[in-house]
Amino acid sequence: MIEKAKTVIDAAKDKMLSAVTYLDEDLKTYRAGKANPAVFNSVVVNYYGTMTPIPQVASISTPDAKTMLIQPWDRNLIHPVEKAIMDANLGFTPQNNGEVIRINIPALTEERRKELVKKARTAGENAKVGVRNARRDAIETLKKLQKEGLPEDTEKDFEDEVQKCTDNFIKKIDEILNAKEKEVMTV
Repeated sequence: MIEKAKTVIDAAKDKMLSAVTYLDEDLKTYRAGKANPAVFNSVVVNYYGTMTPIPQVASISTPDAKTMLIQPWDRNLIHPVEKAIMDANLGFTPQNNGEVIRINIPALTEERRKELVKKARTAGENAKVGVRNARRDAIETLKKLQKEGLPEDTEKDFEDEVQKCTDNFIKKIDEILNAKEKEVMTV
């Protein structure tokens, strides 16, 4: 019984960790006024009939904080990549010279910064919901195990452990959000 309970807690921790990891990866795609190649992770281009993310068909470099260079490995992709960036509505105007696509990063307006912070907070709330759902599922399973013979004290101890994990992951989400908010609001 105790082994089953430990398995339940490990599964809950994994779900909580994946919620935090997803949030962290998602926030990397938010443009904070400086060159960040991760903004193109979700932009896809038609590559021989397959919709493929730009980082898988081109090298993306940042020569300075306000410029990104995208060099497709296949020159025929320059115009499709340029079109995909425009269609993604990231606020960039790509310029190509036939070999590379140059993107100058415009400064974010105050309104856009506030919009990004709001979007980040929404993503953070979604991650917190994921963590809380993992807690709820774990506690429900622990209660079922108690009915099957797990001692009540042990079940309560495991519930406390699940709650501590939940608190730690919620705190981690708040730290990630605060760091991103500070990054976005810094001019």
